[in-house]
Amino acid sequence: MHEAIVTKYHGATNTRGSRVTATACGGVKVSIPYPHELSGEAVHEAAALALMEKAGLKGKLVAGYMPTGGYVFIVA
Repeated sequence: MHEAIVTKYHGATNTRGSRVTATACGGVKVSIPYPHELSGEAVHEAAALALMEKAGLKGKLVAGYMPTGGYVFIVA
Protein backbone atom coordinates (compact mmCIF):
# COMPACT_ATOMS: atom_id res chain seq x y z
CA MET A 1 0.00 0.00 0.00
CA HIS A 2 1.21 3.50 -0.82
CA GLU A 3 1.02 6.43 1.59
CA ALA A 4 0.55 10.05 0.50
CA ILE A 5 2.34 12.87 2.31
CA VAL A 6 1.46 16.53 1.75
CA THR A 7 3.96 19.25 2.71
CA LYS A 8 3.46 22.97 3.15
CA TYR A 9 5.68 25.96 3.93
CA HIS A 10 4.67 28.26 6.82
CA GLY A 11 6.30 31.68 7.08
CA ALA A 12 7.74 33.11 10.27
CA THR A 13 5.51 34.74 12.85
CA ASN A 14 6.28 36.93 15.85
CA THR A 15 6.75 33.82 17.98
CA ARG A 16 7.97 31.09 15.59
CA GLY A 17 10.50 30.84 12.80
CA SER A 18 9.56 29.60 9.35
CA ARG A 19 8.82 25.89 9.11
CA VAL A 20 7.57 23.13 6.86
CA THR A 21 4.83 20.72 7.88
CA ALA A 22 4.20 17.26 6.51
CA THR A 23 0.89 15.45 6.93
CA ALA A 24 0.08 11.85 6.00
CA CYS A 25 -3.34 10.51 5.06
CA GLY A 26 -3.39 8.52 8.31
CA GLY A 27 -3.29 11.77 10.33
CA VAL A 28 0.39 11.69 11.34
CA LYS A 29 1.87 15.20 11.23
CA VAL A 30 5.33 16.69 11.78
CA SER A 31 6.68 20.21 11.66
CA ILE A 32 10.37 20.94 11.07
CA PRO A 33 12.24 24.24 11.23
CA TYR A 34 12.95 25.53 7.72
CA PRO A 35 16.27 23.95 6.67
CA HIS A 36 18.04 26.98 5.15
CA GLU A 37 20.87 24.84 3.82
CA LEU A 38 18.39 23.27 1.37
CA SER A 39 16.21 24.79 -1.34
CA GLY A 40 13.15 24.02 -3.43
CA GLU A 41 11.88 20.46 -3.40
CA ALA A 42 14.68 19.32 -1.05
CA VAL A 43 13.16 21.42 1.77
CA HIS A 44 9.84 19.62 1.44
CA GLU A 45 11.51 16.24 1.03
CA ALA A 46 13.27 16.78 4.39
CA ALA A 47 9.86 17.24 6.04
CA ALA A 48 8.46 14.15 4.29
CA LEU A 49 11.46 12.09 5.44
CA ALA A 50 10.95 13.30 9.03
CA LEU A 51 7.33 12.14 8.82
CA MET A 52 8.38 8.77 7.40
CA GLU A 53 10.74 8.29 10.34
CA LYS A 54 8.07 9.26 12.90
CA ALA A 55 5.46 6.97 11.30
CA GLY A 56 7.84 4.08 10.67
CA LEU A 57 7.24 4.19 6.91
CA LYS A 58 9.73 2.56 4.55
CA GLY A 59 10.10 3.12 0.83
CA LYS A 60 11.13 5.56 -1.85
CA LEU A 61 9.61 9.03 -2.17
CA VAL A 62 8.10 10.14 -5.47
CA ALA A 63 7.33 13.87 -5.51
CA GLY A 64 4.97 16.21 -7.31
CA TYR A 65 4.35 19.95 -6.99
CA MET A 66 0.83 21.10 -6.14
CA PRO A 67 -0.46 24.23 -7.93
CA THR A 68 -1.89 25.47 -4.61
CA GLY A 69 1.62 25.42 -3.12
CA GLY A 70 3.62 22.74 -1.38
CA TYR A 71 4.33 19.23 -2.55
CA VAL A 72 2.75 15.83 -2.42
CA PHE A 73 4.93 12.76 -1.94
CA ILE A 74 3.98 9.15 -2.47
CA VAL A 75 5.86 6.51 -0.48
CA ALA A 76 6.32 3.70 -2.97
